[in-house]
Amino acid sequence: MDLKQLEYFVRVAELGSFTRAAVALDIAQPALSRQVRLLEVELRQTLLTRNGRGALPTEAGKLLLAHGRGILHQVERAREELGRVRGSLAGRVVVGLPTSLARVLTVPLTRTFRAELPDATISITEGLSAALQDALLAGRLDIALLYNAQPSTELDISVLHEEDLVLVQHRPAVAPQDLPTGSITLAEVTKLPLVIPSRPNAFRMQLENEAANIGKRLNIALEIDGVSAILDLVAEGVGCAVLSRNAVRNAPRPASYVLRTITEPELRAKVALATSALRPATLTQQQTQAFVKRAVQQGLRCD
Repeated sequence: MDLKQLEYFVRVAELGSFTRAAVALDIAQPALSRQVRLLEVELRQTLLTRNGRGALPTEAGKLLLAHGRGILHQVERAREELGRVRGSLAGRVVVGLPTSLARVLTVPLTRTFRAELPDATISITEGLSAALQDALLAGRLDIALLYNAQPSTELDISVLHEEDLVLVQHRPAVAPQDLPTGSITLAEVTKLPLVIPSRPNAFRMQLENEAANIGKRLNIALEIDGVSAILDLVAEGVGCAVLSRNAVRNAPRPASYVLRTITEPELRAKVALATSALRPATLTQQQTQAFVKRAVQQGLRCD
């Protein structure tokens, strides 16, 4: 069995598409299809059901997928062990970070990684937690930091940090005497026009659930899936936002905003480190997890 063909099959099965797998593997789709077909011929089994929506593993394909992940993991471990003989770990690790955390964690994380694992490579992807979780489940990420990670039998989740969610309002150039300050209740927040991400964003779902618990609905002015764009719109006075303190603290112009603690109830978001429960971590990935934990401990503050 050709290991490259096995790797190609596993990636197609995980991503559910020859097109997405070709992009991820940086290979032409016809060549990818041909290699997977050669594997099917060798094993005398149809491994994937191809249809207009993608490619799904057959029963034989599911069996090979389970074994294939283990085989490829062992090969990677062997390469790492050989690397240790040379004196260092190698391999590539793909890490997903929420945009609001990427601003503060990317530089220290990459600095530590390059200093301690010079023969390995790291790739960092930014995005909303829901998209990062999907990418982790699909095998496109090895490690992810997630806000309010949703439980899954396919993920190992470890909470590293908790932080306040606050109301973010525009600070006028000349502040009026009656500019609101101090805390604000969630019931009062629901009356304000909000610039908020679309479902299933972690903060959006948490805010809607808590509002429903007190019999209220959110007043949504705009749905925007991007922290930077949300803050720009708040700075323009279009509406208010509910974000983590770190998202605002690490914004380009933090002085442009007024932050107010939300009470009744107090809203806090959990930052968790998530990895696949289906694919054992390589030694390089395990070391990177330790780097991520260290970066969170040193880079995030609770106020």
